[in-house]
Amino acid sequence: MSETVTCAFCGTQAPQAETLTWTTAVERGRRVSYCDSCSRTHLRAMEGKLDSEWW
Repeated sequence: MSETVTCAFCGTQAPQAETLTWTTAVERGRRVSYCDSCSRTHLRAMEGKLDSEWW
């Protein structure tokens, strides 16, 4: 049985095996994942280490 991963920004869900291209981060001690679309849209903010609340 495959675990479902949810994008922390838009709520998109996918089986864990299909999220190899998603971005993961640790924010406030919690692991979060972002789908391809959200990762592309917010790439500069991610690289600048801004918390997602600032996007």
